Amino acid sequence: MPEFCTLERDGRLFIVTMKRPEVMNALHTAANNELADAFDEFASDPELWVAIITGAGDRAFSAGNDLKATASGGGDLAASPMGFGGLTGRYDLWKPVIAAVNGVAMGGGFEIALAADLIIASRTATFALPEPRVGLAALAGGMQRLPRQIGLKHAMGMLLTGRRVSADEGRELGFVNEVVEPDELMHAARRWAEMILECAPLSVRASKQVAMQSLDVPSLQEACSKHYPAVGELLRSEDFREGPRAFAEKRPPVWKGR
Repeated sequence: MPEFCTLERDGRLFIVTMKRPEVMNALHTAANNELADAFDEFASDPELWVAIITGAGDRAFSAGNDLKATASGGGDLAASPMGFGGLTGRYDLWKPVIAAVNGVAMGGGFEIALAADLIIASRTATFALPEPRVGLAALAGGMQRLPRQIGLKHAMGMLLTGRRVSADEGRELGFVNEVVEPDELMHAARRWAEMILECAPLSVRASKQVAMQSLDVPSLQEACSKHYPAVGELLRSEDFREGPRAFAEKRPPVWKGR
């Protein structure tokens, strides 16, 4: 069993909770490796279709890299081959991930949330990339993801100052999907997960792959004509036939994920 995170299976849903509340869920090498193993499990298990990542306690989602552990280890940043939190470097995960941000999401913690597909935030959540204030930089994708998600000027306002952004401002800027009261956070994250699970999983994965990979293509025509493997998998699937059949028969579809 992992020591620095907890894993919960609830049907098709996989819930990962970072568990170092005594240091506001800051991550060191061992915690990063455990999270990488957790998301390996999620990625490879055909029975798991949606993941939620959150932090233990009510103070923090994650305060980012454990700087004390970094300093005692000679200055090397804690990271797994799959990136910070086992997620920020995972560029081929087409299953959706929801970040349920329950407090501070700083540095690498914010970068984990940005690597998720949706961010549901407690009203007490706070976001920042404060690395320049301690002589570092947001090297786990924050400098690349934030401009793509909220536009260059808004992103530069955060990147160059390290300033803190509230959950409500995060929603205004566009990187937060919903803001809820603290005791409603996991209920809201599960509600979003259930809405995703109502959809055909291969359709969801194809939609994510096309949306993400088409960002690399400047021409709309080229982006629309590009080959996306997940679309081919969708078109060959049983679910591709099940959806129209269920609609015609006026019954809920039974998705198989194949």
